[in-house]
Amino acid sequence: MPGSEVTEADRALAAAAREARSRAWVPVTGYAVGAAVRAESGEVFGGCNVEHPVPHEGCCAEKVALYTAVAAGHRAFTAVAVVTDDEPPATPCGSCRQTLHHWGIERVVLAHVDGRTRVVSLATLLPESFDWHPAKFVPPS
Repeated sequence: MPGSEVTEADRALAAAAREARSRAWVPVTGYAVGAAVRAESGEVFGGCNVEHPVPHEGCCAEKVALYTAVAAGHRAFTAVAVVTDDEPPATPCGSCRQTLHHWGIERVVLAHVDGRTRVVSLATLLPESFDWHPAKFVPPS
């Protein structure tokens, strides 16, 4: 991916995701994830995973961050960062990958809680994504 070098902006985004991870609500698995998205404006929105004892009622950190940004009025994004304590750092789940694709996010910053960071393209993580047809979609005004 062109520009796959880790930049200071990537490190700052990962730091925001790391902070968001500290607020994860994970009473079921104990598996904390933090994420942050950078809007085209440069504003950063963090999110953490939120578990619920009923399957499919929780939400992934990436979606919490993205939906928080959308709720704040943003519609264009440049990157997402995901922070875990996995070795190597975990990538977004399949559902999050498709959601990130839908919102046009190509740059994915993967970071470990200890600060190790790398950048991958979403196309690498989701090589044959489903493409919806925007011409048929009319966003609410």
